[in-house]
Amino acid sequence: MSFDATLLANAAVSALRAYDPGHDLPTLRQRFGTALSELGSNENPLGPSPAAIVAASEAMAAMWRYPDPVGASLKRVLAERLGVGTGQLVLGNGSHELLMLLAQCFADAAHSVVYSQFGFAVFPIATAAAGAQGIAVPALPADHPDAAFGHDLDAMARAIRADTRLVYLANPNNPTGSSFSDVELEAFMARVPGHVIVVVDEAYHEYVDRPGLSTAMHLLDRYRNLVVTRTFSKAYALAGLRVGYLAADASIAAVLERLRESFNVNGIALAAAEAALGDEAHLRRVRDTNASDRAWLAGELTARGLRVFPSQTNFLLVDTGDDATALEARLFAAGVIVRPMMGYGLGQTVRISIGSRAELDHLLEHLK
Repeated sequence: MSFDATLLANAAVSALRAYDPGHDLPTLRQRFGTALSELGSNENPLGPSPAAIVAASEAMAAMWRYPDPVGASLKRVLAERLGVGTGQLVLGNGSHELLMLLAQCFADAAHSVVYSQFGFAVFPIATAAAGAQGIAVPALPADHPDAAFGHDLDAMARAIRADTRLVYLANPNNPTGSSFSDVELEAFMARVPGHVIVVVDEAYHEYVDRPGLSTAMHLLDRYRNLVVTRTFSKAYALAGLRVGYLAADASIAAVLERLRESFNVNGIALAAAEAALGDEAHLRRVRDTNASDRAWLAGELTARGLRVFPSQTNFLLVDTGDDATALEARLFAAGVIVRPMMGYGLGQTVRISIGSRAELDHLLEHLK
C-alpha cells in the first residue's frame, strides 16, 4: 500500500498551502546576470550599513559556537532605543516567525482572529496554522482618498467577538502601502476589550514620512494588550540574515518565550543587527533615497496612465487598468521582476519595489 503523509496531517495543516515565494530568483540571477531587475521583494537597494557588514564578517569567526540564546546584547540596545525593558522584547527569525508565534501561543480552534481583507499574507496563514477562525474584514474602498484598500479600523473594531483573541494590523500595510494615523490607532485601541491582543506590524516603520504617523510603541504603556513587531529585513537591509523583534507587555513576552525556538536568531544576524542600529547616518540615507525615488517613480508611472496608490513603504501598488498577468509576463521576459497581486484578490495590480535607479529605468523602458 502506498504511503501518503498528507492524509496524516492535522486539521490545521491540512487546510494550509505552502508559502509561495514567487519566481525562482536564484535561477533567474544565473539567466539574466546583472541585467535582472528584482523589484518584487521590497528589498533595500542601498544594502546594509558598512558597519553591519564588518560586524557580520567578524562574527563569522565564531560560527562554530551557538549564539546567545536570548540575544541579550541586541536586546539591551533595542530597549534603550525604544524606552522599554529587555523583558518586553522577543527576538525572531524575522518578524514572520514572531507573527506566527503569536497565533501559536494565543489562538486555537476555540478562538477567532481578526485581520484586514488586504492585510499582510502572514496574518491568515498564522491564523490557519493555529486552527483558529479567521475574520477577514473588508478593506476600505479603492477610491478612499488616503488609504485605498487599507484597514477599515471602525469595521475591524465591530468585527471583534467574545471569542476573539488576536487582531492583526499592519501600519504601513503590505501590499497596499496604506497607513493610518496615531490618532486613528489610539481610537481603535480604546474600543478593543482588554483580553484581545492587538498586533501592529511595523515592518516598514523606518520609511514613514506621513505627518501624524509615528509608531504604536508610544501606546505600549497605556495598553498592555498591544504588541508591536518590526524587522531588520527592510530599511536595515538584513533580509538574508533573518532577524526581527517585538515589543509588548512583559507577560506577553514571557508566554512567547515558552515556545520560541532555542537559538532562533543566529550569531551573525545578532551582531549585524546591533551594528546596523548604531549607524544612523546610513539609515537616514536609506530613508531620504527611498522617499525621493518613491515620489519620482510614482510620477513616472502616473504619467504613463497607471494609477499609483499612496504609499508609506519602499514599494508602490499600481493599478494596471486590466488583468495584470500580461504586463507581469512581458516584464518578466525582459528580466524585470514585479509582484502580481492576484493572490490577494487584486488581479489588476502589481507591487513594485523601489529598487535602484538603474532597475527602475529598466522597468520604465519596458512600460512604454
